[in-house]
Amino acid sequence: MKENIATIPLMDAFNAKDECPFCNLERKAEQHAISFILGSAYMEDDIREKTDATGFCRHHFKMMYDYGNRLGNALILSTHLKKLNAELTKEMKAFTPGKSSLLKRMKKTDTTADTTPQTALGAWISEKTKSCYVCDHFNQIYGRYLDTFFDLYQKNGEFRQLFAESRGFCLPHFGDLIETAENKLSDAQRKEFYPQVFSMMQENLDRLQKEVSWFVEKNDYRNKDKDWGTSADSIQRAMQKCAGGYPADEVFKAKL
Repeated sequence: MKENIATIPLMDAFNAKDECPFCNLERKAEQHAISFILGSAYMEDDIREKTDATGFCRHHFKMMYDYGNRLGNALILSTHLKKLNAELTKEMKAFTPGKSSLLKRMKKTDTTADTTPQTALGAWISEKTKSCYVCDHFNQIYGRYLDTFFDLYQKNGEFRQLFAESRGFCLPHFGDLIETAENKLSDAQRKEFYPQVFSMMQENLDRLQKEVSWFVEKNDYRNKDKDWGTSADSIQRAMQKCAGGYPADEVFKAKL
């Protein structure tokens, strides 16, 4: 198969043969973004303009701190905070409280209910806390990876075999794959694809369930001399399958 810039990362992810190829792509993308902005890019005005406006989510702030380069982090934060403070000041000056009522005051706060902000300030804060430069970096290319997946699935026998031999996907990325299939595959193709990927997911969830169960049983003193098999690292792989990511990854740090 002739590879190109669109297929190489996807093929590499499937060849890694872990619990989810799209988690593999996501990890590489976020590590690239962290290395980029804390390498020397934070000194570039156009990059700082983007990070000032977008900011970072909690997860990627932690990655940035762990990565190192405290001066780089401080410089990024100094101008981001300046912009954030100016915008917040403007939002608070324009803030107008909504009308109160006895019924509203008596009603218990339910954080599991509809979380749509009731105020303009709340809407602004919600947008700011969801915005992230690193998340955006992956989201901008994630759609291309999904499109490339289905392009290869339809046209390339080698990839179809690689897909058939994979361990399936984590639940979040599996959901995205199913939603994308609705638009990318014909009725006939979906009749073939869905049973295949459903069987793949069920088979691999069953496999992980057995591996984790054996991990539990292996800790029984009566099984101490028995082989761990493939269960020794089953906890982190099962966590990945359920929610995505790599729970057992070492902290991503700058190479000195």
